Order: sequence, then structure tokens, then C-alpha cells
Amino acid sequence: MRQSMYYTFSEIAESLAKRSTCSARAAVGAILFDDDNRIIATGYNGSPRGFPHCDDEGCKLDADNHCINSIHAEENALLQCAYIGRSTKGLMLFSTHIPCWRCTLRLIQAGIKRIVYEKEYGSAVKDTINVCNSFGILVDKFHGRSVYK
Repeated sequence: MRQSMYYTFSEIAESLAKRSTCSARAAVGAILFDDDNRIIATGYNGSPRGFPHCDDEGCKLDADNHCINSIHAEENALLQCAYIGRSTKGLMLFSTHIPCWRCTLRLIQAGIKRIVYEKEYGSAVKDTINVCNSFGILVDKFHGRSVYK
């Protein structure tokens, strides 16, 4: 039997997460895709292009223990669209983890219309879901073979 696109996205996102270069936080993979399930951009958490990787030189942490040299997977996917000149309006996100508050704000601003995630992470899960829903963004959790609202 042919696997679903979300299962395929899950495998790709998990593979992307393995490229993460900041070990201070969770390894996250993200995919931006369109209504035809075409992958438009991908991302994983790590240092900006040309910067030393945290795994090589250590993380630079702020007072809240967040790495200040790491770009989150969702941000990297959005920035990849900017780099290639592709609008993000109306795209959807598949991520290994629910976006953090910082990434949630960026996804709202970028016009993302749906978020599908696999794992919960951090303390703002309910706030993330509520603010997304208030902006008309659907948020669904992927459970291996199907998506639950």
C-alpha cells in the first residue's frame, strides 16, 4: 500500500532533523509545502550559512539557555523561500516538533495556513495552538499514519 504524503513528509523531516548542528536544543526538521503537496523549502536548526557549527565550537547561550547562534528549522525554511524569491503565503508546514512561540509568530507573519507537527516541545503548546487558531491557521498533530485535529 502506498504511504500517505504526511508519512513521507514525516520521514523527510526526521531525516532533515539529523542535519541539525545545534545540540543545545531538540533536533528539528521542517518542510514547507503547497496545496499540491509539493515541497517548496526545507529547514533544520543550525548555524547560519558560513558560521561555525555549535557542534564544532559549542553553543553560545543566552540567559534563558537558548542558543543565540542557531536558526530554528521553521525559520530556515522560511528564509530559504526568501533566498529563492518564493512567497510563503498560503503554504503549509510539516515539522517534527510544534513550533516555539518565536517561530509561531514568524509563521503567522509569513502567511502559513496550516501546521502539522509530530511532537510537542516546550511549555507554550496550548498558547501556540490557540494563537494560530485565532489567526485562522489550522494546527494538527500527526500520529504516524493519520492527522488528528
